[in-house]
Amino acid sequence: MKKTLKDKVIVITGASSGIGRAMACEYAAEGARVVLGARSVGKLEALVEEIRQKGGQAAACGVDVTHPEECRALIETAVREFGGIDILICNAGISMRAIFDDVDLKVLHQLMDVNFWGTVNCCKYALPYLQTSKGSIVGISSVAGLHGLPGRTGYSASKYAMTGFLETLRIENLKKGLHVMIACPGFTASNVRFSALTADGSQQGETPRDEAKMMTAEQVARIVRRGILRRKRLCLMEIEGRATHFVKKFAPAFLDKMFYLVMSREPDSPLK
Repeated sequence: MKKTLKDKVIVITGASSGIGRAMACEYAAEGARVVLGARSVGKLEALVEEIRQKGGQAAACGVDVTHPEECRALIETAVREFGGIDILICNAGISMRAIFDDVDLKVLHQLMDVNFWGTVNCCKYALPYLQTSKGSIVGISSVAGLHGLPGRTGYSASKYAMTGFLETLRIENLKKGLHVMIACPGFTASNVRFSALTADGSQQGETPRDEAKMMTAEQVARIVRRGILRRKRLCLMEIEGRATHFVKKFAPAFLDKMFYLVMSREPDSPLK
């Protein structure tokens, strides 16, 4: 029988734009019942209406994932509307672009609060329902969660922390049938880069990279879907991610140099 997301209850954070929005549309079109969380309530409500007009099932809950009680409300929305949870996708995240010499420490705290603690908060309240359904937790990480990315200290640190947390959660639930997948897109054409924080915590406003050479949010959504259905542990999406994962095992010092070279060639790179 062909595997499908039809009738699965899927909670997605950071669902108002970018990868989260693409996943919501893709999975609802397949017949999943999607529960969407983000801070932009107006955008969420418009997206829910769009999905419903196309015959899909969706609900929304405004949530700032740094607040545990709001994460609890998101999970309770899914249970109230659809009776449980099959898949939790921790997608809410922010990025940064500054070297550690220059960055204000509040920026790193903010990255950890959203990217790491946001994942922890949502998992805490969803876990009992996912254990019951033998469902899936998906953390949308990054190549920066596989190897330190110069100019993105807080981002890499938060994604490494997410990885450590989710891998431990997987091990703790080995006998409970819980599936945990860490998904690592490469550079993706999404709003996350435009809102990336600079050294003083202000938003970057524009990306230094060529959008045309990036993955699209829709491509990421489709790859994540396949990973969920195959119950993969690690989902690497393009050649850079797979190469990073491989080369780090055998030539980590060479990989350091390559990462430095590539990131230093960005327009207006913070690397000296």
